[in-house]
Amino acid sequence: MTRHIAIIGCGPAGIYTAERLGRVAKDDRIDVIDRLPAPFGLVRYGVAPDHQSTKAIARTLARALTRDNVGFIGNVEIGKQISLAEVRAHYDAVVLATGAPLDRRLGIPGEDLPGVQGSIRFVGWYNAHPDHADLAPDLAGVAEVVVIGAGNVALDVARVIAKTEAELASADLDPEALGRLAAMPLKRITIAARRGLDAVKFTPIELEEMGNLAQARPVVDPADLPPPPTEGAEDKVTALLRGFAAVPADDPRPVEIRFAFNLTPAAFEGEDRLEAVRFDGPDGPVTLPAQLAVSCIGYNSIPCDDRAPERGCFANEDGRIEDGLYVVGWAKRGPSGTIPTNRKEAHEIADRLVAEIADNGRDGADGLLALLDARGVRPVAMSDWERIDAAEMARAIGTRPRHKFGSVAEMLAALD
Repeated sequence: MTRHIAIIGCGPAGIYTAERLGRVAKDDRIDVIDRLPAPFGLVRYGVAPDHQSTKAIARTLARALTRDNVGFIGNVEIGKQISLAEVRAHYDAVVLATGAPLDRRLGIPGEDLPGVQGSIRFVGWYNAHPDHADLAPDLAGVAEVVVIGAGNVALDVARVIAKTEAELASADLDPEALGRLAAMPLKRITIAARRGLDAVKFTPIELEEMGNLAQARPVVDPADLPPPPTEGAEDKVTALLRGFAAVPADDPRPVEIRFAFNLTPAAFEGEDRLEAVRFDGPDGPVTLPAQLAVSCIGYNSIPCDDRAPERGCFANEDGRIEDGLYVVGWAKRGPSGTIPTNRKEAHEIADRLVAEIADNGRDGADGLLALLDARGVRPVAMSDWERIDAAEMARAIGTRPRHKFGSVAEMLAALD
């Protein structure tokens, strides 16, 4: 008999779970369901568009979706076209791999002013995510930007804003977004960390990139740095920031990327749109002029139909929610770790699932697709995605790897 397993969410965590199941449960059938016609989740829509080497992992993920016992069912939203209970009725086990697609809020005055963005929305906009592609921020007249956060997402946002069109020539940045970014009269980006240098989450590779930009120079106040070590090696992040502090004041690059620490956001200020961000600093209030602020402070999961997360993720015991229902990735543990972290965890949960679930005689994809057909829903198979993928690459200009479709309707039109 064949057990049928559904994975809801086609980002790295979901695909790694499918990949493991496809290898260790060869007699079972695994279907990865996603609300978008495009797979790969965070790799496609969250990784910075100028980090093509990281995005290349999509090729590895795609191979997992082409195994004989693994299927992709895209353009199907659980809780909209079909309920979670209905999916569970057709599958012996269901794994939630829905990620954390909601920005955490700071909960301070002015957070809804025009010009204030969460990183999910801002990154989704320039990465042409269908949820955000038509929510272009007003960047006219933006000379000063504040990025709140002390991790790699904050560095990604600042770097993409600061790069020239030439530096982004080989990125899969949405062309409309690139034009808006390039037209900004940019003078200064401040990366504002809420805690001190010892608490930042920058990684050395990403931080080092900030010193090699064509039109932007990093600025660090030496007073924010500890004394140089008298012996032994200094950690790489501190050493890089020390190097930034030594950048000459007469460096000809016209844009500053200023690193600031120990600034707790207190309010976004402005009348009709953002004019400044006020912080509580060690010596009192600090106000930074800004026409754009991007908050990069983390993410929360969202409900999957009638299942709601608690404190940002789904309550679980080592990946198990209840009999026949599991969770992996950010939906399981919150937005932490890297893509390799997801792989290790997904494999562990896949092995647990294989050992625990029984064959209940469910009909899997046959029953699910029949129900969707009866409701007039057009699911997207892996072969359909390959056609969409080819169409995006064909419409790319110059050295760009692709020009993404920014809506579900455009993706589906490519199949007609």
